Amino acid sequence: MTIDTVAAVRQFSRFYTNLIGVLRAGLRDSPFSLAEGRVLFELANAPATLDVADLRQRLDIDAGYLSRILGRFEADGLAVRERSDTDARRQRIRLLEAGRAAAADLGARSDTQVHDLLSTVSETDQRRLAGAMGTIESILGGAPAPRTVVLRPLGPGDLGWVVQRHGVLYAGEYGWDDTFEAMVARIVADYAESHDPRREHAWIAEVDDVPVGSIFCVRESAETAKLRLLFVDREARGLGVGSRLVDECVRFATRAGYREMVLFTHDVLADARRIYQRAGFVLDSEERKPAYGQDLVHQHWKRPLSTSTPLSTV
Repeated sequence: MTIDTVAAVRQFSRFYTNLIGVLRAGLRDSPFSLAEGRVLFELANAPATLDVADLRQRLDIDAGYLSRILGRFEADGLAVRERSDTDARRQRIRLLEAGRAAAADLGARSDTQVHDLLSTVSETDQRRLAGAMGTIESILGGAPAPRTVVLRPLGPGDLGWVVQRHGVLYAGEYGWDDTFEAMVARIVADYAESHDPRREHAWIAEVDDVPVGSIFCVRESAETAKLRLLFVDREARGLGVGSRLVDECVRFATRAGYREMVLFTHDVLADARRIYQRAGFVLDSEERKPAYGQDLVHQHWKRPLSTSTPLSTV
């Protein structure tokens, strides 16, 4: 651990506590302190009653401090403490109707505060922010956060991102030169200028709100669709992202009325080739010739589009 890291964490802590108003007398302009608000939240989201000792352990809060908070809740008619039916040495706490109303009001105030805070933040930056928060929680919480895979249509800026990521990924992993990135740029430009949304579509894959992959379905002929520009960033591999993208592309092509789907790839792309095989594609032809500064085996794959052919399972 470096001094810079410690300073950065402390700086962020000061920034965030000031941003959300932790040091103010009342949390969210309410009569509750931060600690009282958190206790109220836990009680409102617990079963009808909650063991006081369990509540203290869950919040890692001093027993005397918690007792004073619960005493205030009782005095204000928000909650009531009772002896446990199974162990007279233990207490249970439950919110009364007024307590649940107070918790609901505080929750609404919190939602409004966060909504106002993010009102000037773009959707892209909101996804980055949520992903960064998940990373912080995962690292400091000591447990891997659940990873959410979402497929969405293209949005502003995505076309340029697709070109850039393809160029970086294939240069880094396979040593392909800039003629490959130029080829991707032409495909993307053609799609942007003239695609038919009824029969052509493109998707971005996100993991924990961060873009990690893409795929395009374009028209090859009246009866044939072409799968193009499948890629998945290295850090997202093993999560089923590639198979999700290919399956969605095949489903769209089937619904659009195509009778066949084709794709073009290279033998060095072994991970992609396994995804295509699981999705029902078969090798149609191949040839060796130079491309992108490498000596490559070019492969053409195809599959019929029929509801009777199952998609891959992940």
